[in-house]
Amino acid sequence: MSKSCCSHSHAAPIKAVSKADASRSGHSHTSHCCDNAAASCSANPTHPDHQGQSVADSPGDEEPPRGDCAIDTAHDHHEQGHDHDHAAAATEPPLAAPEQNHRRHSWQVLGMDCPSCARKIETAVNRVEGVTQARVLFATEKLVVDLAPGLSPDPVTAAVLAAGFQLKGNTQATERDDKRLSPLMTLLGKYWQPLSLAALMGVAALLPSQIGQPLFTLATLWGLWPVARKAWALTRSGSPFAIETLMTVAALGALFLGETAEAAMVLLLFMLGEHLEAYAAGRARAGVTALMALVPDQALRIRTTAEGDVREEVAAEMLRPGDIIEIAPGARLPADARLLDPLGAFDESALTGESIPVERRQGDKVPAGSLAADRVLRLEVVSEPGNNAIDRILHLIEEAETQRAPIERFIDRFSRWYTPAMMLVALLVVLVPPLAFGQSWDEWIYRGLALLLIGCPCALVISTPAAVTSALAAATRQGALIKGGAALERLAHIDTLAFDKTGTLTLGKPQLTELVSLDGRSEAELLALAAAIEQGSHHPLARAVVTAAGEQGLALAAARDLRALPGMGVEGRIDGALWQLLAPSRATTLDAAVQAQVTTLEQQGKTVVVLGQPGAAPAALLALRDQIRPEAAAALQGLNELGLKSIMLTGDNPRAAEAIATELGMGWRAGLLPEGKVEEIAKLAKQQKVAMIGDGINDAPAMKRASIGIAMGGGTDVALETADAALTHNQLGGLAAMIRLSRSALANIHQNIALALGLKAIFLVTSLLGITGLWIAVLADTGATALVTANALRLLRKR
Repeated sequence: MSKSCCSHSHAAPIKAVSKADASRSGHSHTSHCCDNAAASCSANPTHPDHQGQSVADSPGDEEPPRGDCAIDTAHDHHEQGHDHDHAAAATEPPLAAPEQNHRRHSWQVLGMDCPSCARKIETAVNRVEGVTQARVLFATEKLVVDLAPGLSPDPVTAAVLAAGFQLKGNTQATERDDKRLSPLMTLLGKYWQPLSLAALMGVAALLPSQIGQPLFTLATLWGLWPVARKAWALTRSGSPFAIETLMTVAALGALFLGETAEAAMVLLLFMLGEHLEAYAAGRARAGVTALMALVPDQALRIRTTAEGDVREEVAAEMLRPGDIIEIAPGARLPADARLLDPLGAFDESALTGESIPVERRQGDKVPAGSLAADRVLRLEVVSEPGNNAIDRILHLIEEAETQRAPIERFIDRFSRWYTPAMMLVALLVVLVPPLAFGQSWDEWIYRGLALLLIGCPCALVISTPAAVTSALAAATRQGALIKGGAALERLAHIDTLAFDKTGTLTLGKPQLTELVSLDGRSEAELLALAAAIEQGSHHPLARAVVTAAGEQGLALAAARDLRALPGMGVEGRIDGALWQLLAPSRATTLDAAVQAQVTTLEQQGKTVVVLGQPGAAPAALLALRDQIRPEAAAALQGLNELGLKSIMLTGDNPRAAEAIATELGMGWRAGLLPEGKVEEIAKLAKQQKVAMIGDGINDAPAMKRASIGIAMGGGTDVALETADAALTHNQLGGLAAMIRLSRSALANIHQNIALALGLKAIFLVTSLLGITGLWIAVLADTGATALVTANALRLLRKR
């Protein structure tokens, strides 16, 4: 996606899964236009009974950019004095855009225990005629499918059901019935299969062998029936080497050998392992589920009538920008909104990790999911349905899942041939010793079956995604968004961090500290001239000048013919006279005395702008100073303790940059255009792994060039979309915590792989030697899955 109209225009919003979509309708509607910009995408159900929704993607109807492009472009200035410049940035969509006229459908899927289940669903759906793309997002339990035009999505739902999984819309009645049951009945209903199998085995064990043996056979058949049925469904849908297939072959083989008790035990342990995986998956998704629950289903909307204000309770998805809502203390916001009351306190900890309520003033924007802390408040809705702060985070989480870590992709490829290879080895173990060496068939069939169970890849497959999902959930709770396992892995290897200055190391709220008159005019008159040129700009330095003029109550003339001077500054006509605001390095009429004044101001860490007319002596010097973030020094110290180097890359003048960098104890490069920042990142990247931290449009290209880009939460949409990670709480202190978490996650992944493969190697040898049998083999596999899962869940406790 490119931004080419104006430097200050925001990236168009990307539609995301709303909590209402996910929880009420059993499906979710996601709009991804072909260039990932907002387009006029309309939901068009293609079948009256269809439980999912479809989206016709229209790449030709781009949303017009926000704001006045002519004004904004004219104020993208001060190449050195202003540390922001226009740049285009490209983002990579999480899913390939659907082909023209193809429709995108999405559903919520139930019954997935681990990421391998997601692969099974993808395999089944991709076999459906007319499906051009199918993707299962495990973290949000979402199936996204692109269908050829004119085709019904019913075969897709049928394929999912045939593979042994459920769609949420098909089970709503059951879910409502479950809520009315007592906890005990709910527990019994959930675990009836392993409980009934265990009870049958217990009775068989207590009875004499003449009766117990047939009961063990019955127990095996009872436990085998659902497993074999799912194995057959998966085989038909294109996944013949699933764990269910291995269990079915092993249980039937054990029955054939007369090992009925062991066959029943194998099935019981397998069922318990499946429930353990389901529990682990639920825990790993708990952060996402909690996030979805932050947005209430209902909202109190205020309508103004001739008789007065009328309060009406409406569904949250019915809210539109401009609606007035009211929330009580302890209630959460159903949409992004602007505060109408003079003052209000909001608990935003669920989104930012900050435990202290934030005080908001009239006109301040408050994100959805925030909790009103102290009083009844009125707000104006500013977000479209499905595009509030929570929805955008959910979209980033979905996008993150598509960006898998290299080690995860390797494990996925490895597991695809690992299971068939183990089945072949097990077959050779069964055939070679009896045929070549005259060994007992029963003994080697038994050992081959044990080897077959060891070939189950569950522990190996879940080793990486369990750790990644837990780490991403832990990061989200701490106010950090990491876009997937690939970003998490790169973050763990970072050894240098490059920082933008304005809005990143500083608060991005500069103040005019001095105005030096050089031509004898009053300071008020000169400030009014400068503010007249700057008014309308959203740049922090421009706002500082306009704010200073407003505080003095100055009347501003209307500036005309505003235009940018590329690489120099900005100019405009006031009362027919042409005035310019330039960086000192671009002003050609500075004498030695004025240059000395500029140097003195810059050495104090201030940014200087020269006001004057072309060819004439300068009229004034404006000095502005941004405040260093209160937590910046401590944050950089924390990074130093992790052995990381820090460097500041800024478009500001060298002396101002040096003053701030010296105060923070870090390296610096100054006077950089956006392309200059990219070049500096490229130089650093030749010898080290570099992360770029920024908040502006001009930082986006450097973020893309770095090993990983990290955006400040208060930054521009372009920076947030381009970045691989973001600090939603806008606090630099979160950087060290994010990197520590990524390093812990990578170590956890290595531990999990070692556990999974190590245990399999041990029991491979013991099974071949006849030391361990079938139930020990399945216990080893279940135990490895349990250990790997428990180890991954430790990441959820990281603080």
